[in-house]
Amino acid sequence: MSITIIGIESSCDDTSCAVIRDGVLLSNVIASQSVHEAYGGVVPELASRAHQQNIVPVVSEAIKRANITRQELSAVAFTRGPGLLGSLLVGTSFAKGLSVAWGIPMIEVNHLQAHVLAHFIKQAPDDDHCPKYPFLCLLVSGGNSQIIKVNAYNDMEVIGRTIDDAAGEAFDKCAKVMGLGYPGGPVVNRLANQGNEQTFAFSKPQIPGYDYSFSGLKTSFLYTLRDALKENPHFIEQNKTDLCASLQKTIIDILMDKLRKAAKDLNIKEIAAAGGVSANSGLRDAFIDHSERFGWKIHLLPNALTTDNAAMVAITGYYKYMDKEFCPMDAIPYARVESNIR
Repeated sequence: MSITIIGIESSCDDTSCAVIRDGVLLSNVIASQSVHEAYGGVVPELASRAHQQNIVPVVSEAIKRANITRQELSAVAFTRGPGLLGSLLVGTSFAKGLSVAWGIPMIEVNHLQAHVLAHFIKQAPDDDHCPKYPFLCLLVSGGNSQIIKVNAYNDMEVIGRTIDDAAGEAFDKCAKVMGLGYPGGPVVNRLANQGNEQTFAFSKPQIPGYDYSFSGLKTSFLYTLRDALKENPHFIEQNKTDLCASLQKTIIDILMDKLRKAAKDLNIKEIAAAGGVSANSGLRDAFIDHSERFGWKIHLLPNALTTDNAAMVAITGYYKYMDKEFCPMDAIPYARVESNIR
């Protein structure tokens, strides 16, 4: 009998619903929120209100595109955390309503675990592109920069993490200072492709082990702008592409240096990337370069599956359903997560 999971994602500012049957993606609908652009970042209260407006039409559209009826659904999977509590409450409450109304069990999903398991989403029944255990996953998004050793779908060990800003935050904060808008990462990526990455040199952290730090890079970037603007008020506009190219190269070098060290120390050559920053073209090029130089078997997601989406929630729910890992009706969302991912 087929296992059909409906997934709901509402951890930040994207409302998403997806349907997966036996691991194959049937639909994945995402409603993004443009209201935050004026503020240069996500405003939690506005995000939760937008989720309330979006969730009914998004779920309805996902079911319609999947061409299924609610009677075919086996369970509802939802993001319980980590994330913004107000946003998570909307998705959690809606999942509880579906569970009661449709008589199907609930499955709680860890948002970070879901990003990693996005690599196991099938586009067709014979799709076998997924990584082989154990593998390393570089999880890079607006709020997370982690190296995760993945031993099984439910056994993930975080061996490296940022001790301050994440890579995505470094992109966004530096872009904001340059007046590039929010989110800044995609804009920096586009401009970087037009610039010279050797023009500027920014500091790189000296952090032991596999942990990351990006606050020093951000400070170095700001000091460069401050000193240059004293001499030339038009410095940013005149050097925008080169600034973006040099910034992007530095961030990618920091990410890849630690990932390369972890892969060598653990003797693992199955390497994956996940999270919104993994859509960055420079980072993807670095993965391809490392696969050729070090014999890595790399796994890069389609751009649509790198950002927050319900397909990754549904595939996680699919694996947990097979192990009968259901959650009670009194489950409440959580904002933060412990060291290891379960």
